[in-house]
Amino acid sequence: MKDPLDSLVFIRLNKKPDILGSFQDFNPDIPLPVRLPPEEAKPGKQEGQSRTLSTEAVLAGILTVFAWDTENPDKDYYKKLLLKIRPDLRRELTEAALIKIRNKDFDLAEEIFLALKGINPGDRETTLNIALLSEEKAEKSASEGNKEKEDFYIQEAERYYREAMEADPPLPEAFFNAGYFFLNRHEYKKAAEAFQTYCTLETGTDETSLIRKEKAEAITAGIRSKNLDDSLFKAAYDLINKGEEERAIEDIRLFLERRPKVWNAWFMLGWALRRLERWEDAKNSFLRALELREEPEDSSGGRDEPGEGLADICNEIAICTLEAGLYEESRRWLMTGLEADPENVKIISNLGVVAWKTGNRQEAEGFFRTALEISPEDKTALLLLRQMESS
Repeated sequence: MKDPLDSLVFIRLNKKPDILGSFQDFNPDIPLPVRLPPEEAKPGKQEGQSRTLSTEAVLAGILTVFAWDTENPDKDYYKKLLLKIRPDLRRELTEAALIKIRNKDFDLAEEIFLALKGINPGDRETTLNIALLSEEKAEKSASEGNKEKEDFYIQEAERYYREAMEADPPLPEAFFNAGYFFLNRHEYKKAAEAFQTYCTLETGTDETSLIRKEKAEAITAGIRSKNLDDSLFKAAYDLINKGEEERAIEDIRLFLERRPKVWNAWFMLGWALRRLERWEDAKNSFLRALELREEPEDSSGGRDEPGEGLADICNEIAICTLEAGLYEESRRWLMTGLEADPENVKIISNLGVVAWKTGNRQEAEGFFRTALEISPEDKTALLLLRQMESS
């Protein structure tokens, strides 16, 4: 990976340049960092001579320092200069980073957020934004099949979520988003604690706050009513991730002896069985998960969000039926899952596999290319498309 600091040149000026406007604290002994175009960047710290400067190049240089050179001795000076030139910089940069995220330009968004955090390490909102971005990067790495990078960004996300939750004064949104982060990782105890804290902290009466609070209360009640914070459940999930499916099945069966109507547990059992290629047993577990998921909420008040888990269950059943050679049934399950989650790349790729196996190469190629439009670096869709084109 190229060092971002290679794009900098530090220039000493004898007099204040016009681009610094009314900045009164100009110090000729402190070099200005200037960001070079990519074709001019060279490894190592560079000292430069006076040259035509643009405000944008100097601003970009200072932001690069704050993002990647956190020990720079002249940071206080650069911060003062930066805020004088662009007093509304935080808002401008946050908006720019969010646009970059929407455009899937995660690396540049990360650099912007890191610069903002370098300028103000205690910025709660920026810390939360970095946590959310780290989650996005973890998902992207997972879709590319890069387990090492996925694990790294998951750890980064948790680190920044914890920092955001420890902020003083507390930031309610940090706990709400952290709740979903832990929920997606099946760390139900941590999720329930984060959502419960959010409900305690949230005092807003606007529509967004009220909806979030209702969701947080419902998810917390669901976790508690199903005993998803049980240590056996978390242990089973960790064992599957480590490739110890047989041991995971033992833990899940023990859990199901106590709580036989928890669909999440049946789903996890099916997941372990499917990884062991026990297709029929796995399918039956997923069907039981689907059946229980569709039952009315229980008397304890716990309930799932509409659509939760449906796409994943349908995709898993489709994989089992696909392996059994039941292509039409597999397609039906995939289409049901696609209705629940129209941009689910795994489902779209599996529809391509079904089409390919049934001899419809044109349709298969269409599904693989659609998956790549949604996630251009998805390794599964890329591999399948190349295999199909070479066969």
